[in-house]
Amino acid sequence: MGYESTIPLFPLDIVLFPGGKHDLQIFERRYIDMVTECMRSQTLFGICALQMGPELREGGTKQTIHRIGTGAQIVDWNQLDNGLLSITIEGTAKFQVEDCWEADNDLLMGHVKFHGKDRVDTKLASGVEEYPRLIEVLRGLEAHPVIKEKNFNINYEDLWHLGWRLGELLPMSNVNRQKLLELDDPRRRAEAIDVMIAELAGEK
Repeated sequence: MGYESTIPLFPLDIVLFPGGKHDLQIFERRYIDMVTECMRSQTLFGICALQMGPELREGGTKQTIHRIGTGAQIVDWNQLDNGLLSITIEGTAKFQVEDCWEADNDLLMGHVKFHGKDRVDTKLASGVEEYPRLIEVLRGLEAHPVIKEKNFNINYEDLWHLGWRLGELLPMSNVNRQKLLELDDPRRRAEAIDVMIAELAGEK
């Protein structure tokens, strides 16, 4: 079963999957304060992909977010020479935004419902052997030096892991990544990725 919570939301031009890792540079005061508080209290914030608007919100601009996002925990941080705060986040569980509002500190807050299964602590989903091409492609991607550095812990016997990592690492638009994230069933996600790989390979 999923659970509900109220968390700060971070609109970004990325799609985060459970178990996925991203490096971020934080420079807006409201997000520095948010990250500092999350590190102090060891709590999550939410990553929601931007549907419309710039990452850096300026006067007169408006942001619209996708209502399906992913909880993020901070797994590493560093103060850069340029004064910016560098953090590494890791996705925990998919959520749906039930309601959101702008708080007094300019942070976007959301009342979210976390998914009961699309999460890093979910039960293993069998059936990987039905998608040998996906396994082959993911192993090839994992061997790339840039991806190797991320030290993903990929369970090649789990359809959830297969879908998460391919959804994050395959070259595709954020529109397609978001569509994959919004699929609730690991088999449907694997089938959608298989179609994408066939299209990339020029198959009809």
